[in-house]
Amino acid sequence: MFRRILVGGLDLDLRFADILLADALTSYAKVLGDIAVVVCMYFRGYSATHPIPDRSCGGTFLVPCVIAIPYLCRLRQCITEYRRGISKGLPSRECRCHLLNAAKYASAFPVIILGAMERNYLATQVELFSKDGLAKSWYVAVMVNTLFSFYWDVTRDWDLTLLTSRRNGAGEYPWGLRKNRHFVAPEFYYVAIVVDFALRCAWSVKLSLHLDFLNEMEGGIFVLELLEVCRRWVWVFFRVEREFVVGKEAVGMMVEEGGMMLSEFRD
Repeated sequence: MFRRILVGGLDLDLRFADILLADALTSYAKVLGDIAVVVCMYFRGYSATHPIPDRSCGGTFLVPCVIAIPYLCRLRQCITEYRRGISKGLPSRECRCHLLNAAKYASAFPVIILGAMERNYLATQVELFSKDGLAKSWYVAVMVNTLFSFYWDVTRDWDLTLLTSRRNGAGEYPWGLRKNRHFVAPEFYYVAIVVDFALRCAWSVKLSLHLDFLNEMEGGIFVLELLEVCRRWVWVFFRVEREFVVGKEAVGMMVEEGGMMLSEFRD
């Protein structure tokens, strides 16, 4: 499965599992970057007993490229799904969502690139941007990536109506949610939305390579990693819930139309 997702592939029967694994890897982007730093330190002979790691090792090209790999994998998966949809003759509106999803993952690249440029900025060199301009551009890129990702989590992955014109529901469902839900208490969904937004912001900032003070704080990097694991854990619960509800609705329609017997489905 790792080999398949690393080249952007999607198994037709295991599509959902491939997507979940590739999405989980994006949460480990910084972990992969830290592994690259350790490998670089090893080959440079940096002492493993030193209390502070040499995070400048590989910071110019190696670490940014490694951090970008999970996002590149998901980007290729989205393009693969788009091409499959076109080849099957699906409506362009249905296929277009895969391109929008690809754009969401592509929005992480400016965050990574601008962060690396700012960290390795040298005032003595002729640069396309001033250091202040790089910092402002990076913050804009972070905002775009965070808001885009949050919108996709809530509207697409969880299929909630909070960020759409259907949020009121006309009394059919709680405000901002949807009609068919597996979890009875609407508070579960509201808490998940707040948690996802807050930790999305923390994770996007964490993609930056120039915020070295986070790494120098005792346990700082560990806390941020733990928070991202919690966010991904919450995201997976509601992503699987949405997939379960959609599958349940599809089975119900087939049963009503006489396409299959309920006993056959249970078997």
